Amino acid sequence: MGEAIGSVLPMGVGVALSPVPIIAIILMLGTARARSNGVAFTLGWLAGLAVVGGLLLVLAGGSATSGSGAPASWVTVLKIIIGALFLVLAVRTWRGRPKEGAEAEMPGWMRAIDTFAAPKSLGAGALLSGINPKNLALTLGAMATIAQTGIPGGQQAVALTVYVLLGSVTIIAPLGIYFLMGTKAKRVLDAMKEWMAAHNAAIMTVLLLVLGAKLIGDAIAAL
Repeated sequence: MGEAIGSVLPMGVGVALSPVPIIAIILMLGTARARSNGVAFTLGWLAGLAVVGGLLLVLAGGSATSGSGAPASWVTVLKIIIGALFLVLAVRTWRGRPKEGAEAEMPGWMRAIDTFAAPKSLGAGALLSGINPKNLALTLGAMATIAQTGIPGGQQAVALTVYVLLGSVTIIAPLGIYFLMGTKAKRVLDAMKEWMAAHNAAIMTVLLLVLGAKLIGDAIAAL
């Protein structure tokens, strides 16, 4: 189990370091429905990541190892494909960054966050964690990695839980700050939001480069 958890830690960090959902929950915590929307978004995020991860883990189970117990070749190929995709996305993200002095434009749905109710916040959290292409690719790679270790189902569930919790740290943290710090939370959360927005391209570029290189490296080591 230790091998499975250790292998998915970088991918869990990759899910956690996603500026858009972090900015989204901080914006929600600044609205009139901060408490209900913040909790709903966080629950949706956790549920989306857990459900998608669980489904992928079930699908990968039994086929991620060969008859001899060695990792199946499709897992190695998958890691190479996802790693190469991340490297391409890193280049595109860096080249598409805002010009110096310009602010990155927020998606339309994010500008309408103050109109969200709890159900919509719940759905947004689930979609951003489970269906977001980057997270989906990371979760697919992580679940294939867990499955190929051949550990029992209970231990696989523990590894999945660690992955989900690690990938949710940066969503849970703003919510915790909001409830623990009260009126003082706004200054901290605003500073966090501004920093994430200003460095979004740099964060994503470095993150995608590191994850892409790791996945390709792991695949090569398994050949």
